[in-house]
Amino acid sequence: MTAPIRTAPSVFALSVRGATKRFGAVVALDGVDLHARRGEVVALLGDNGAGKSTLIKCITGVLRLDAGTVEMDGRPVDAGSPAAARALGIETVYQDLALFDNLDPAANFYAGREMTVPRWLPRGLRLVRRRAMAQATENVLRRLAVGVPDLGAAVGLMSGGQRQAIAVARAAAFATNVVILDEPTAALGVRESRHVLDLILRLRTEGVAVIVVSHAMDHVMEIADRAVVMRRGRTVGELVPRPENREQIVSLIVGGAG
Repeated sequence: MTAPIRTAPSVFALSVRGATKRFGAVVALDGVDLHARRGEVVALLGDNGAGKSTLIKCITGVLRLDAGTVEMDGRPVDAGSPAAARALGIETVYQDLALFDNLDPAANFYAGREMTVPRWLPRGLRLVRRRAMAQATENVLRRLAVGVPDLGAAVGLMSGGQRQAIAVARAAAFATNVVILDEPTAALGVRESRHVLDLILRLRTEGVAVIVVSHAMDHVMEIADRAVVMRRGRTVGELVPRPENREQIVSLIVGGAG
């Protein structure tokens, strides 16, 4: 196993320490550590079955750890549900994007957290501030340089790259600490992938920690500040991705080193 890159714990927006998760006799996570700073892109790498998805689900409250801790800015937190994780400032974009194809970008941005008035009424009786939501969505998309030809169009009519960009921008709009992206360029063409990669680099300048799960090594080499490699439920290496150590990273992923 390669030596981890040492950094003062206090600078980490997210720290996962000793993460352990079992499914019956199967150990999906075996004492995994993962750390991410604000303004940093961390690539989480590993072959299928390495434990990446399980780790992400534990961080985001979909699953509970059997052992280990999750810390935000050095303080232990309990992300016991996806809603709790979002309340902690953690937003996730899974491969299915979780977009409503029949709704426009603003309605997708605010699905489940609509702007409503008056606040003293029960939520089901309030008026939805659709114009304010549309304006806020447009502001976020402009800030992140996301081009959407028609903000009133249903996202189901948009290209794969536009849909991915909307999902990532939605995460950026509400994440105060961490954005997690699961295979953000999967099934995208070269041009659409370029737009999404540029968006990820802009997310870094927003001051949040970005964790990217990816099999695309070219993309990892371009955008990631650090690469953490998992294999069989364990962390087997942590490197700064550079052309000269690309083969070492690949070897860690497939099991030829460690």
